[in-house]
Amino acid sequence: MDLLRHLRLFVVVAEELHFSRAADLLGMAQPPLSQAVRRLEKDLGTELFDRSRRQVELTPAGAVLLDEARDLLAREERLRVLVRRAAEGDLGTLRAGVPPETPAPVLHALLAACARHAPGLRVDLQEMTTGEQVRALAAGGLDVGLVHRPVDVTDLATGPEVRLELGVVLPRTSPLARLPEVALADLAGHDLVLFPRATAPGWYDETLDACRRAGFEPGRVRHARNPEFLIGLVLTGYGVAFDQGPVARKEPRVAWRPLAGRPLVRRVAPVWPARGGHPAARRFAELAAQVLARDTAGSVLRGDAGDAGDGHRDGDGHRDGDGRGPDAPAPRPWSVVYG
Repeated sequence: MDLLRHLRLFVVVAEELHFSRAADLLGMAQPPLSQAVRRLEKDLGTELFDRSRRQVELTPAGAVLLDEARDLLAREERLRVLVRRAAEGDLGTLRAGVPPETPAPVLHALLAACARHAPGLRVDLQEMTTGEQVRALAAGGLDVGLVHRPVDVTDLATGPEVRLELGVVLPRTSPLARLPEVALADLAGHDLVLFPRATAPGWYDETLDACRRAGFEPGRVRHARNPEFLIGLVLTGYGVAFDQGPVARKEPRVAWRPLAGRPLVRRVAPVWPARGGHPAARRFAELAAQVLARDTAGSVLRGDAGDAGDGHRDGDGHRDGDGRGPDAPAPRPWSVVYG
C-alpha cells in the first residue's frame, strides 16, 4: 500500500467529513475513495471515521492520525524541496580552491556573492596552487577551482576566463624606474623573481618563453610563492618581478611599471569536473569571474590604499602618487572572456 497517498486521501476526507465532497475535491469517484480509506483502516487496525451517525465524524484514533498525517505530509514536502535544492546546488558544501595570492577583499566579495545567490550553500574555500587544484579535482577532493592557465583541462569544464596584463616590479633606485613603461628587452642582465614552477607549470613556462622571445634571458631565476616575499626579494636586489601592481605600490622602495606591448597576460579561469560534478560549480565559476573582474579592477584603478597619500618620489625627485611614474599609463583592469 502507498501509505503517503492514502494519508493524503484521508486528510481530505477528514477535513471535509463528507466522502462525496472529498471525492469531488480529489477529482475521483466516491467508491474508490471509500475503498482507499477502508484499506488504510485495515492496515492501521482501527476505524478512523464513525459512520454510524447521519454525519461522518472522526474517531479518537482518526483525530490523532489527522494531526500526525498533516505533519508527516508537510515533512515529506519539505524533504522533496530540500533534495531538489541540493540537486540544483543551493544546499550542501562546495569545496573550492583559490590561488594563494588571492587578495582578502576578493575572497570576501566572492563569499558574499555566493551567500546572496545560494544562502543554503556552504562554500569551503581552500588555498591551493594550480597544480594542487588540478590533482585534487582529479582525485575528487575538490569540486571547483580557480587556476592559472594554460593548464591541462582534460576531463574538466572551464568557466569564463579573467585576463590581467602584468607589469614589472623594480627597485625604485633602478634607472628603468624612471621610464613610463619598460620593454622586456630592457630587463636583459637582470635576475628574475618568479613563483615556483610546480605552482602553475603552464603559466611558468609561458612567462619564461615570452621573456626569451623578447630578448630577456634572466641570469638567474629565484622563486617566491608569497607576493610579499616576492616584493622583498626585489627590494633587496635579487632581481625584478612581474606583478599586477597593487601589492608593489604598498612598498615605497619599489616601483611598478607597465610592460611595453603588454606581453604578459595572467589568465585565471574556474574549472570543475566535466562529468558528475557539483551542481553549484558552474554558478560559482560565473560568480568568481564577475568578482575577480570587478573587485580586482577596482583595486587597480584605486591604486590601493597604500598609495593614496602624497605618493613617492621617483629617481628624479618627482611625485609618483600611484607608484608608476609621472607619465605612465594606468594599469588596465581585468577583462572577462567567455567561451
